[in-house]
Parts: sequence; structure tokens; C-alpha cells
Amino acid sequence: MLTLTKHHGLGNDFLVVWHPAVEDLPALARRLCDRRRGVGADGLLVGTTHEGYDARMVLYNADGSRAEMSGNGIRCFAQALASRRGDLHPQRILTDAGERTVTLEATAEPSIIFAAVDMGEVTGIDEPADWQQLGCDPLRPVQHLSLGNPHSVVGVDSVAEVDLQSLGRKVPYVNLEIVEAGPEPEAITMRVHERGAGITEACGTGACASAWAASTWGLVPAGTPEILVHMDGGDAKVRMHHPSAGRVTLVGPAQFVASIEVARSAGG
Repeated sequence: MLTLTKHHGLGNDFLVVWHPAVEDLPALARRLCDRRRGVGADGLLVGTTHEGYDARMVLYNADGSRAEMSGNGIRCFAQALASRRGDLHPQRILTDAGERTVTLEATAEPSIIFAAVDMGEVTGIDEPADWQQLGCDPLRPVQHLSLGNPHSVVGVDSVAEVDLQSLGRKVPYVNLEIVEAGPEPEAITMRVHERGAGITEACGTGACASAWAASTWGLVPAGTPEILVHMDGGDAKVRMHHPSAGRVTLVGPAQFVASIEVARSAGG
């Protein structure tokens, strides 16, 4: 049997397993994340020990592809690690995108913690090779950014009126965010189609990319130190650090859902 824990960050849900001793981890992710034949999740987080760090986190999307980083995922992973260790001390976690430092805060609800993640630098990247398939109006603001994983952020008039599913399928190798201003002066509203998972209720790295893009487009007042990002699953905050251009911190909840035992079947 494999023992897992399930968590979610604003509806973006993950399974966490420690030292699974399974050779085919992509197959394990596909089996466990299947919402009809498995447990169901947007991704599988595999935890191991690593010298010099509190833990190493490897992320597999629901389709079995390996992703470099997840802002919601690492908060869920940090909650699982805190429970495993029995403390809320700061954590240095090694990911495929490099080191991330997480600080944790308890809440009145025992199943929920708040976590602040130093997400590193936001950097520009080339547009995806298939980007022109979207047929974006050339007057729309667009930024292609990396937080260790690739994002394409598009400013729109109304996120509710965009057929995000169809657009996301045209650029499957990038996380696609659509963003509108407000409704509050220092806030944005975002929806996301994630690489390897499809439309999800929230995306932490996407929130950071979108907040950074919005600040450069003037969707929030110049110099706003913290941007509230509304997503389908709830709200996260992105702290904009100055004068270190591009560095951001993601703040949001992680909620424990259940501990689960599953068969170590041939599918994994």
C-alpha cells in the first residue's frame, strides 16, 4: 500500500507521497490523479530527503508530465511536511525550479495553514512556438514570463467572456492566464488553463506572473506593494519586492483534506 495525503490550495488540489519506491512515477501520477478511476487531483507531489534542504519536491501533473514548480502545490507540500515533522518552522525546499523558502502560520482552523513562499525572480521568456494559433488581437497586452515554469499572460476586458478551454488547448505547453483589472483598485481577476492539467481553480505561479504583468501594464496603481489576485477557487496575495525588480512572494492558504491508502498496483 501507498500512504498519501490530499491537500488543496484554493481548489488546486494535490496528492503528496513520501519516498514511494515506485519506478514509473508518471504512470503513478496518471493513475492516482484520475478523478473517476483514481483518487483525483491536479497533480502528484513526491517528497524525498535531500542534503542541505528540509525536503525535495518533485511535481507530476495529472497527465504524468513533470512540472518545474507550483505555487499552490508547494504550499500543500509544506503543510504535509510540517505535519510530518510536527512543527511550523520555515522550510527550505528544493524543486526543479531551484530552492524555495516557505514560512508557515497556523490558523483557527486546524486543517488550514497560511504559507508565504519566496517565488524567486519573474523573468521574460520567448513566446511559445504555437502562440500565433490563438489569434490574439495585437493591441491586447501580452507577456511571456517564467517563475521556473512558463506562463503567457493576456490582458482581457472580461475573464468570464473568454473561451479559455479552447484557447488553452491551442498552447498546451504553457500555462495560459487571462487577466482583468479589479474589482478593487489594488486587485486583479485571473483565470488559468494549466499545462498538463487543463483549467484549474487557481494557480500560484500564474497568480505571480499575472500580478507582475498587471503591475507593468498599469492595471493596479504604480508601486502597489501587494496585489490581491482573485481566482475561481479563492484569493491569493502577491507581494512585489523592490528594488529587486521581478522578485515576488506568494501568500495563500493550504488545506488538508484526507489521508489515503491506495494499492501499489501495476499501474504505478
